[in-house]
Amino acid sequence: MKTTRRQFIRNSGAAFASAALLSQLPVNMFAAGRAKEKFAFGFQIWTINKDLRSDFPGTLKKMAAMGYTQVEMCSPLGYGFKTLNEMSGSEMKTIIEDAGLICNSSHFTSKELREDLDNRIEWATQIGMKQMAQSMPRIPREATMDDWRKTAQELNVIGEKTKAAGIQMVYHNHHFEFKEIDGQLIYPVLLEELDPDLVKMQFQVAVINVGFKAQDYFRKYPGRFISAHLADYSTELEKQVPVGQGIVDWEDFFVAAKIGGVKNYFVEMAPDTFEDSAKYLMNL
Repeated sequence: MKTTRRQFIRNSGAAFASAALLSQLPVNMFAAGRAKEKFAFGFQIWTINKDLRSDFPGTLKKMAAMGYTQVEMCSPLGYGFKTLNEMSGSEMKTIIEDAGLICNSSHFTSKELREDLDNRIEWATQIGMKQMAQSMPRIPREATMDDWRKTAQELNVIGEKTKAAGIQMVYHNHHFEFKEIDGQLIYPVLLEELDPDLVKMQFQVAVINVGFKAQDYFRKYPGRFISAHLADYSTELEKQVPVGQGIVDWEDFFVAAKIGGVKNYFVEMAPDTFEDSAKYLMNL
């Protein structure tokens, strides 16, 4: 049908008016129509290691069905997981990916990092890991602050070797790094001694039960962290509870985590908390 000059002007005017109106609308109105970006989170295997050793593929699939997309391993060699140590890293990677998961991190004992580092780097590389975390420092029971400094310096050396292989060395804390020696807190001293490029930090949120908030450290030491172990705590029940049901301010946590440099989040609590924790995290 032929368009008259009057119709063209009328239609053009309507189009310009619509464009002007749309330009006034908030940008987030358009974003609301887009699919929400999926928040990726994983789990640490330690609390369910017996299940994994008896049925590795089945347990991984069970965790993936809850909503987890990543798994953080414990090195079978260092932890003595015989059934898991019998398979190569490549074989393990296939099983992990078949379950719908990826593995970009694992915990390693201090002993194997010092005595079997080349072997463990090869295993981590076969799986495709980008992070190797020291699970527990080798430190005397009655350690001095100089002992802690020496431990940090030794990990820097290990970090040089993993960096050359394209893998980031990571320090995982426990509660004992949040104690004082001669009036000085251990954790900040470790941050002073550890090379920011060679060793990143994995913050264990569980220390909230003794008064230390992860987000305080994320903000104070920007870029020093790469991952976090998620846990929540109820002061009323005086025990750990699923993520989102305790005293951790998760909204503030995730804002601060970006400042800290956190890239990976792993739930590490009792097995009966995994499902409810996943439900909470999927709805962020």
